[in-house]
Amino acid sequence: MLKFSLLLLPILFLSGCFFGGDEDDLRAWMKEQEAGMRGKVDPLPEVKPYEPFVYAAFDLVEPYSLKKMELARQKAGGPRPDQNRPKEYLENFDLEKLRMVGTMQRGRLIQALIKTPSGELYRVSPGSFMGQNFGRVTKVSETEVTLIELVGDSSGDWKEQTTTLPLDEAEQKK
Repeated sequence: MLKFSLLLLPILFLSGCFFGGDEDDLRAWMKEQEAGMRGKVDPLPEVKPYEPFVYAAFDLVEPYSLKKMELARQKAGGPRPDQNRPKEYLENFDLEKLRMVGTMQRGRLIQALIKTPSGELYRVSPGSFMGQNFGRVTKVSETEVTLIELVGDSSGDWKEQTTTLPLDEAEQKK
């Protein structure tokens, strides 16, 4: 009997949905709402014919290629370092690591004594090269060495830059 009543209870609830009578009100409301509606669909936009693009820049140089950089270097004017010149020993060091520790004079020629980070001494005079930026010694005085360096930029141009290497007074007191 209990099983029968448990089965009968959901059937009674569902029958209320079918025979309730509220569906007539719902159908009347839907017809009322439907009567005032007029659907309008906008026309589709006009489709333009496809025009293919022809890429004609295959023969141009790519903007970031090595060829373009090489062309820029060839066109660049102004000073340029001599890449074929044999490098001098002091060109292996940054100028910040080299120290001027004194001078020597022979007649009218003054030579500067340059100390490397390993402690070796070298003599330089006007025309000598030192530093990693193609620095050429232009003047040697008792207090400093004046150089003209060639500094390259990203476009391949070279600019001259005057640099001085002052006498290291702390080294002289040793």
